[in-house]
Amino acid sequence: MTKSFRTLDDVDVKGKRVLLRVDLNVPMENGRVSDATRLERVAPTITEISDKGGKVILLAHFGRPKGRDAKDSLKPVAEALSKVVKKPVAFADDCIGEPAVKAVAGLKDGDILCLENTRFHKEEEKNDPAFVAELAKLGDIWVNDAFSAAHRAHASTEGLGHKLPAYAGRTMQAELVALEKALGSPTKPVIAIIGGAKVSTKIDLLENLVTKVDALVIGGGMANTFLHAQGVGIGKSLAEKDLAATALRIMEKAEAANCAIILPVDATVAYHFAANAPSHAYGLDAIPADGMILDVGPQSIARVHAAIDDAATLVWNGPLGAFEMQPFDRGTMSAAKHAAERTKAKKLVSIAGGGDTVAALNQAHVAGQFTYVSTAGGAFLEWMEGKPLPGVEVLRTK
Repeated sequence: MTKSFRTLDDVDVKGKRVLLRVDLNVPMENGRVSDATRLERVAPTITEISDKGGKVILLAHFGRPKGRDAKDSLKPVAEALSKVVKKPVAFADDCIGEPAVKAVAGLKDGDILCLENTRFHKEEEKNDPAFVAELAKLGDIWVNDAFSAAHRAHASTEGLGHKLPAYAGRTMQAELVALEKALGSPTKPVIAIIGGAKVSTKIDLLENLVTKVDALVIGGGMANTFLHAQGVGIGKSLAEKDLAATALRIMEKAEAANCAIILPVDATVAYHFAANAPSHAYGLDAIPADGMILDVGPQSIARVHAAIDDAATLVWNGPLGAFEMQPFDRGTMSAAKHAAERTKAKKLVSIAGGGDTVAALNQAHVAGQFTYVSTAGGAFLEWMEGKPLPGVEVLRTK
């Protein structure tokens, strides 16, 4: 699969200035990094280039600054990164111009330097050719290891790939291999579990998936919209009733593509949206008019388990219910643990992604047991929607 992309296996980095685009957009509390997951993800690529004698020059954005803003500086992130990679990480207080040029000139083979937030310059997001040229002066090759920013055609995520020899870093490579296993050339049958609150944010995703997978499980608030479209009374449940026609169109498209749509057959209902609110499982023909569906019911959970058992490949994005609150986490936790067991038994390739999905798998303590868990939100969704990602396309072998 990665033969269609250039990777670090295709280049000798010794003595080269390597512009390495990484995702350092980590959560901060009181000026300190509060979750180092993303730093740990990019560490192998940084360490490999450094160990092979490359000069590592990190490019990254942080937050959404409008111009230079001290609270969006990458300096504290660089300090945290040095602890993760167990090597000094120098810092330059700009990503172009004299501070950057001087810092890069002082690098010895194996040194690591983090340049200041690329988004302090508005030209970054505009993919401005003059800005791309300024960045390109600092490096001999460009390595993109930020899949999470690959859906953006910015200077540091795409523009540099047209100016310098371009390669995928190890994190990017792992993501591309996993996604190829999920939807590119998967082992069939393929099942997708798509949940979350709104159909409106996932119309493109659903329309693409019904042409690619053998079965599509729809859960969360989205499922209520589909049930409502079919004339099921859903009480006071969250739903986008104005999208009923869209839901029916997706179901017709699925039928034409021979994709089974699996909707809840029962539901866990409560009368107010709160943790441990009194709840009861009801069949779809008996949802109380003043009740709210907050999770799938036990029969639906059994159906999801059966669908997972029938599959060789699982793609998952979005929870099946209000998983942040007990007991409405039951459907999501149960399905996650079941998929993890099948994966462990080597009967399933399981790929999951998206913020809520990652949180749910962590809550179920099974994230490490899935074949691959993507931390890239928007880019993961756009890939699943079948859209080309600029930061990936530029890495393809011509």
